[in-house]
Amino acid sequence: MSEINKKQFGVWMDSTHATIIGRENVDEGDFIVLGHVNAEEAGRNSNENTANNHEIGITQKFFKEIAAKMPNVDQIHLTGTGQIQEQFMKYLDDSAQYKNAVKTESTSNKMSDENVIEFINKYFE
Repeated sequence: MSEINKKQFGVWMDSTHATIIGRENVDEGDFIVLGHVNAEEAGRNSNENTANNHEIGITQKFFKEIAAKMPNVDQIHLTGTGQIQEQFMKYLDDSAQYKNAVKTESTSNKMSDENVIEFINKYFE
């Protein structure tokens, strides 16, 4: 399978927001913004255990919403701030649909949609 026909996606993410980039026609065309996902805010809870479980649930929901915008991934590059990309990679590795995808990551500062598209385009050139 040639590089041009692979289903390639890029995600810029931090712990509260993700920008999902993919090709216009799934496996060909220019990279475009496929969508944005915002994590819901964790409410305050006086019980530390309950608060921790709630935060884990919110993160899993956040990851599930991001993954739903990327069907049949062959290659994915994750970038952003912090360690959330590593957690998302593990989530993908644990998901049957995504475990065989080639996953790479890098660290970057917050970017505009246009800059994320340019970054992902250069990465997959």
